Amino acid sequence: MIQQLLTIEIEQHVEAMFQESGTQRPANLKILTEHPAHPEHGDYSSNIAMLLAKILRKSPLQIAGELQSRIEQNGLVQGLFSKAAAVAPGFLNFYINWEAWADGEFQAPTKRTSRSKQSKVLVEHTSINPNKAAHVGHLRNSCIGDSLSRMLSHAGYEVEVHNYIDDLGNQLADTVVGILHTQTEGSFPRFGDFCWETYAKVNQAYKDQPALAEQRSVVLHAIESGTSNLAWMGALVAERIVREQLEEMKQFGISYDVLVWESSIVRAGFWDTTFELLSKTEMFHKVTEGKLAGCWVLKNLEEGGAETPADNQDFQGDKVLVRSNGILTYTAKDIAYHLWKFGLLENDFVYKKWEDGLWSTAAQGSKKTIGRADMVINVIDYRQQYPQEMVKLALEVLGYQQQASQLKHVSYGVVSLSPDTAAGLGLDTSEGKSSYAMSGRQGIGIKVADLLDRMEKVIDAKRSRKAGISSRSIAAAAIRYYLLKYQLQTEVIFDLEQATEVTGNTGVYLLYAYARANRILDKAKVDDRLQAIAAKFHGTLLEDQEYQLLRHIAYWPETLENATAQLAPSLICHYAFELASLFNHFYSACPVLKGSEESISHRLWITQTVKATLHEALELLGMPTPKRL
Repeated sequence: MIQQLLTIEIEQHVEAMFQESGTQRPANLKILTEHPAHPEHGDYSSNIAMLLAKILRKSPLQIAGELQSRIEQNGLVQGLFSKAAAVAPGFLNFYINWEAWADGEFQAPTKRTSRSKQSKVLVEHTSINPNKAAHVGHLRNSCIGDSLSRMLSHAGYEVEVHNYIDDLGNQLADTVVGILHTQTEGSFPRFGDFCWETYAKVNQAYKDQPALAEQRSVVLHAIESGTSNLAWMGALVAERIVREQLEEMKQFGISYDVLVWESSIVRAGFWDTTFELLSKTEMFHKVTEGKLAGCWVLKNLEEGGAETPADNQDFQGDKVLVRSNGILTYTAKDIAYHLWKFGLLENDFVYKKWEDGLWSTAAQGSKKTIGRADMVINVIDYRQQYPQEMVKLALEVLGYQQQASQLKHVSYGVVSLSPDTAAGLGLDTSEGKSSYAMSGRQGIGIKVADLLDRMEKVIDAKRSRKAGISSRSIAAAAIRYYLLKYQLQTEVIFDLEQATEVTGNTGVYLLYAYARANRILDKAKVDDRLQAIAAKFHGTLLEDQEYQLLRHIAYWPETLENATAQLAPSLICHYAFELASLFNHFYSACPVLKGSEESISHRLWITQTVKATLHEALELLGMPTPKRL
């Protein structure tokens, strides 16, 4: 990677300058390189000379000149740069030697990093309540988690993907109560659609008939015991919903390695072991007075100090692990589950095969080597930040600081509805809010299956030629890209019209660019005049559009590394869109298959390199790589 090599070399020369001057290097001095906005300022630039000026008591330009001289004498970073230039007020600019870059191993696609087999990452994502159809907010979680899994696997980690199924929760109990005590009429294409309506009906019924809410407790106790007619009904509802959800996710290229059912965690006695471990610490105790009397509570490390979220009444329930009635909170079971994820419990699951490539925890089955991760990544929206902090705190309290440091919460903004989309669903938008929350309890939201059906129709209507992949596959890719292109912390205000656009910064635009590159290369293979021309880079022929394109391709390895380190798929989206845009500009300005033999050879090489780079980016985003559209 060019940037890494450059940074290492600058680091070596800076260290030498400190030693020669006898000056102490500041501990916080960090050497950074960046991409200049204007190509005339080079392909990479560093302001290190300006940071060193006061320390070394020299002018920034003088220091930049010294660094330039040292780098030139050392071979311009292994010959990858044609020149280095010190410019006022003290920048050090570097210009890529494109011939050396093209001949070397620094072009895309990137190579997988060889990592130790001990580097196992467990990624938990999706984890939808098994009580109704999935909506677009759930899909954002799944797309983020799936792309992160692809990125980490590409980086050389052993990745294991888990989907946690809360089959003992209030939501499933509510749906069962609704099936038994409300009437949901009509024709529904999927069981999840029926349950969607039923769940909304029962929540309205709770308001109209408060006594009905008592049935939720009856069903909850029944499904927790696991031995009654109600328990079997809950299990059947959950299993059928999960099967439908998995089929929906499969259409977006999303898959899992393991389904972990909450009932399995209870059955395996994870909490009993965890309770015993926590009881040996001073941070876990039973409250004897006040509103939490009788509860077992995990104390916040900052208690007694400044006010923290833990001191806010809204968060009190999150640090209660066992309620006064003996019922476990979700956080308690999550702590036990995470001890298992890191291989810190002797207890274990047994598994049965759910389908090819997918295993499920079960009441009866076989042992498998699952879990025991070195790093755990949980893709959960920002509203669950505090419970996630409590899980990390529990690991620290138990002395597992290393594991706590390797527990990563990938927090993201929720998906809400734009005013136009909300109005289209029948919501009252007279308040004039900028966005409207989806609500399963009210039956408000865009179901995944409905969105995919609608997008497929839009794509199908706009395709003049239906060659290559199906309109449904294109639709799924477009939706994935729409949900991934936003920064994680951004609230996605979902607008149905925007989501179904096929021009601009869209997934469809990327697919067309990739198909165009394929079409050019395929045409060159069958054209008698072109078949004998081998793709080869010619640095002397670089047009401006070609230079801009190659410059962007050169930045791909470091972009991918940054995206993986930051767990940020949106960085790949932004990169891929810019690459597709630059390639289309190149295509318009520089006819690939016309001109001299040398020119054709040169532009075929560029097209091949674009295709390879875009192919890799699309795969990491979970999008298809079509030869034709």
